[in-house]
Amino acid sequence: MKKLYIPMLVFMCFSMTVNAQEKSRKETKGDAYSFNYSYDKAIEKYTGTKDLTLGGQRKLAEAYFKTGQYTEAEQVYAKIVIAPAGVMAEDHYKYAMLLKSGGKYAEAHQQLDQFATMQPTDFRAIDYIANKGNLSKLMKDNGDYQVVHLDINTKEQDFAPAFYKDQIVFASTKAKMKMIKRTYNLNGLAFLDMYVADVENDQLKNAKNFDKGLNTKLHDGPASFNQAGTLVAFTRNHSRDKSKDKVVELQIFTSSFSNGKWSEAVPFAHNNSAYNVGQPALSADGKTMYFVSDMPGGFGGTDLYKAIQDESGAWTHIENLGSEINTEGDEMFPFVDEVSGNLFFSSNGRFGLGGQDIFIATAKSYGFGNVQNAGSPLNTQYDDFSAIVNGNTQKGYFASNRTGGSGNDDIYGLTLLKVREIRKTIEGIAMDKNGNAIPGTFITLQDAQGNTMDTLTTKDDARYSFVVDSDKNFKLIGKKEKYNDGQNTVSTSGAEKIVKADLVLMTKKEVIAEKVKSETEKDLGKIAELKTIYFDLDKFNLRPDAVSELNKIVEIMNDHPTMKVALSSYTDCRESEKYNQVLSEKRAKTSAWYIKQRITNPERISAKGFGKANLVNDCYCDEKVTSDCSEEEHQKNRRTEFTITK
Repeated sequence: MKKLYIPMLVFMCFSMTVNAQEKSRKETKGDAYSFNYSYDKAIEKYTGTKDLTLGGQRKLAEAYFKTGQYTEAEQVYAKIVIAPAGVMAEDHYKYAMLLKSGGKYAEAHQQLDQFATMQPTDFRAIDYIANKGNLSKLMKDNGDYQVVHLDINTKEQDFAPAFYKDQIVFASTKAKMKMIKRTYNLNGLAFLDMYVADVENDQLKNAKNFDKGLNTKLHDGPASFNQAGTLVAFTRNHSRDKSKDKVVELQIFTSSFSNGKWSEAVPFAHNNSAYNVGQPALSADGKTMYFVSDMPGGFGGTDLYKAIQDESGAWTHIENLGSEINTEGDEMFPFVDEVSGNLFFSSNGRFGLGGQDIFIATAKSYGFGNVQNAGSPLNTQYDDFSAIVNGNTQKGYFASNRTGGSGNDDIYGLTLLKVREIRKTIEGIAMDKNGNAIPGTFITLQDAQGNTMDTLTTKDDARYSFVVDSDKNFKLIGKKEKYNDGQNTVSTSGAEKIVKADLVLMTKKEVIAEKVKSETEKDLGKIAELKTIYFDLDKFNLRPDAVSELNKIVEIMNDHPTMKVALSSYTDCRESEKYNQVLSEKRAKTSAWYIKQRITNPERISAKGFGKANLVNDCYCDEKVTSDCSEEEHQKNRRTEFTITK
């Protein structure tokens, strides 16, 4: 498991638990050694204490962890988590990480279950619950990567490779030929320096000191360069610290190459003696810098940040990469491939195989998202970190302290054998109802819960596209002045890599017209379902079956207070024209009267009798012609019909 030594941004998390048990003198002395990173001496004091407090046990476990004594650290945490009182959720989490580093996944998951119960809203708990079933999938080598151990590695720490022109610069504690070798209390190794190596047949050769002017007596590295190799940003711990905590924090420095030499290092504008700022990763043009910090206001231990350079060259703006990337754990070693736009970083706050795992996030218009564990063989139960990839060659490097290496942290060669299709694209056009493009439409992409995922404004062709996660549901909303919002729901399930989803926007007049049309069609549908009411021979009173149908008309008209309906009443062919006209008008008035008594604005009902006109069948008759139709056929003509007029 990765020792959180200075170049990895030490983030000391001392327990705030108040122990009723009083500390012994030895434990107090151990605390002092621990604070100064003299972990070997701290262990000696802690283990020599008979009644070590729970807080002291945590510091002992941390000291074992920082010095690479993982078995001993695991044993201490095994006692901590069964203490009768004072056990914290973080104890279970740290114990689980140690168990994972030993390949004890079942036991680790038991501890993570406890952690999730105690801290259900912690992202680490949420991510564990969501992904614990994917362990076997992450452990399987799917042939995505080819990993090669490099001959250049030493028994010391070799890590954090960086592209520099056609060479590789890396950080190392490899021994120096000096009369006095300066070592660092945290791990007993030499201080870091930056080295540069040639690339030959996928191996790194001829490592040498990168620049004697930039390498100092203390830590220098990791580093990052712009594509031209004329600007370097690197981590350095400053030698003077006036802060109250007396801890020497990390800082970022930059230097420019001109006239055959590197300029004097310039401190990054956002360095601060109160917290760590380090592990820079420059964009190709050198105007964007991703970095790591434990500054206040973050999500957890160390977070990833982005800094942007203005036209004057000043780093005027920094921003946290947000909750889609950062967790309550430690996110470190950012690198952005300029070709794919993918962000590579390491984290111990996400579900993985153990320690620091390498993760890949894809670019969005506002940042990065869809974080995925790179899986085996890039990740192991050990610490795997500081990955870099050339998107043109699909080759790169990373570091790991896995078994089978040369010693401590080693650099490995990396080849991407498969480019993962971890995302899909939603494409569409903002258009009017006639299919004409609507440029300048503001498009919002939301997830299934209504959270805004991305936004953009369409250009002249009114086209838009969003890169999104697979197997999820999304909502598109289009806004444009003088138009009502257009909406569409999209699913990215299925085999299609590109999901088509257009947005149709209508003017307010069109929306009203469509609404009226829709409501009218709906009402007409209801009216169409109504049965014509019928009357007995020579009668105009309402039969029970007629009342039932009239009640439906009443309900519809009360639901739609502006609706107007016309009633038309008829008779059969028998009797005189005059008689039938009077009878039909009575039927019309009776039907209308029933409805008017039960609706608002009764003037909306009009009624008229049409005598024996508009027969529905061939049952015609008059004074001279007698019909031979049956009584059932004549019944069909003794009726009242309904027509929506508005």
